[in-house]
Amino acid sequence: MSSWLRRKDIDRITVHEEGRRLARTLGWPHLVALGIGAIVGTGIYTLVGVAANLAGPAVLLSFLVAGVVCACAALAYAEMSTMMPAAGSAYTYSYAVLGEGIAWIVGWSLILEYSLVVSAVAVGWSGSAVEFLHGLGVALPPSLVAGPHAGGLVNLPAVLIVFAVAGLLMLGTRESATLNAALVVIKVLALGVFVAIALPRFDTANLQPFMPYGFTESTGPDGVKRGVMAAAAIIFFAFYGFDAISTAAEEAKNPGRDLSIGIVGSMVGCTLIYVLVALAAVGAMHYTAFAQSPAPLALIMRELGQGAAAKIVAGAAVVALPTVLLAFFYGQSRVFFVMSRDGLLPRSLSKVNTRTGTPVAITLFTAVIVAALAGVARLDEIAALANAGTLAAFVAVAACLLVLRRRDPARPRVFRTPAAWVVGPVAIVGCVYLFVSLPHRTQLWFLVWNAVGVVVYLAYARRNSQLAKTGHA
Repeated sequence: MSSWLRRKDIDRITVHEEGRRLARTLGWPHLVALGIGAIVGTGIYTLVGVAANLAGPAVLLSFLVAGVVCACAALAYAEMSTMMPAAGSAYTYSYAVLGEGIAWIVGWSLILEYSLVVSAVAVGWSGSAVEFLHGLGVALPPSLVAGPHAGGLVNLPAVLIVFAVAGLLMLGTRESATLNAALVVIKVLALGVFVAIALPRFDTANLQPFMPYGFTESTGPDGVKRGVMAAAAIIFFAFYGFDAISTAAEEAKNPGRDLSIGIVGSMVGCTLIYVLVALAAVGAMHYTAFAQSPAPLALIMRELGQGAAAKIVAGAAVVALPTVLLAFFYGQSRVFFVMSRDGLLPRSLSKVNTRTGTPVAITLFTAVIVAALAGVARLDEIAALANAGTLAAFVAVAACLLVLRRRDPARPRVFRTPAAWVVGPVAIVGCVYLFVSLPHRTQLWFLVWNAVGVVVYLAYARRNSQLAKTGHA
C-alpha cells in the first residue's frame, strides 16, 4: 500500500536525465493556438448534431453548463502547470500531490482520453472530408468511408489522417505548432462565415419546444439518456483541450507566463466562439433537421441556399480539424512519454530522438492503436468514453489545487486561481455530476478500463517505478 502513497518531490519535478529531456521551443502564441486548435473542432463541426438530438434547442444550456465546469477546471490547471512546469499534465500533478497510485489511475485515464479523442476527431474529419468531396462530385466507395457498425468495411480516411498527423509530430514540435497556428486561423475564419450567414436567419420558432427532454437526464424507451445534462456530458468533449496545453509545460520557453496565458486565453476565446456558433445553428434551423448529420454546419448552409458557404465550412473542417488531432495526439504522446520516463511504463519508450527532439517510437505506437480505433468505432460512443477519462483527470487536478493550498500555502504561485475554495469544489462536483450523467455503458467501460489499469500497476508499474528504485523520478 505504501507504493500508492509515495510522491514526487515538487522541487525536483523539472530535473531529468540527459536523453530524456524535451526542448523548450514553444512561446505563448503557440500554446494559445494549441488550445484553440484542440478546443474548437469536433464539438462544433460534428457534435452539435449529436448533442441537439439529446437536448433539443436547450443544447445552448448544455454548452453553458459544460463551459462553466471546464472554466473552473482550467483555472486549477493554470495554477498547477505554472507551479510544476513539467510534461505529464494531471498525471504529473497527481504524482507530486496525491501519490503514485492515484497518479497511475489518472495517467491511465488520460491515455484513454487522448487515444479516444484522436479517434473520435478522425472519424469526424472523415465525415467532413467525404461531405466535401461529395460536393465536388467525388464519391468514395461506401465500404471505405464507414466502420462495420455503419455497414462499411473500414473508415479509411480516418486511418490515413491519423498517420499523417503522427508523421508531422515526429518531424518536430515547433514545426507542428507553427502549422497548427496557421490552420487554427482558417478554422476560426470559417466559423465566422457560418455565424455571419446563419445568425441573421435566426427564427425563434426553431427554439420550440426549447427543452423537449427536460433538464436532468432521463432514459427514454429507446434506452438513450436525454436531457440538458445528458447532452452536457457529451459536449463536454467540445470544451476540453486546454489540458493538452499543460502537457506542453516542459517545452514552453517561459512556462510561468506562457502556460497561464495559453490555458485561460484559449478557454475564454473558445467559449465566445461556441456560444455564437451554437446560437446561430439552432436559431437558423430546427434541430431535428440536422441532429443526425455528421457535418451539421455544412448541412445548415446548404439548406439556407448557401452552397458556396457550405463548401467553405466543409472545406475548413477538412483542413482545420486535424489541429484537434494534432493537439490531442501531442498530449497523448507526452503523457505516455512521462509515464515511461518515470518507469511506470517501459523506460525504452521515453527515448527522445536527438535530431527532431521528439519521442518518435511512442508516437508511432500510438498512431497504430488510434488508427485501429478510428477505422471501426462509432463517434458518439467514443466521445462519451473519452469524456470519462477527462472528468477523472479534472477532478484530480482540482483536488491537487485544494490539497496544496492546505499542505503548502506558502509555496510561490506564478498564477493564483481566484476564489480557489469555490472554483475547486465547483470543478469537482460538476465533473462528478457530468460523469453520473454519462451513459451507463460508458461508466461501466471506464470502470473496466481502470480495473485493468490497477492490475497492470500491481503486476508491473509499482515495482519498476523510478521512485521505488532510486528515490526520485
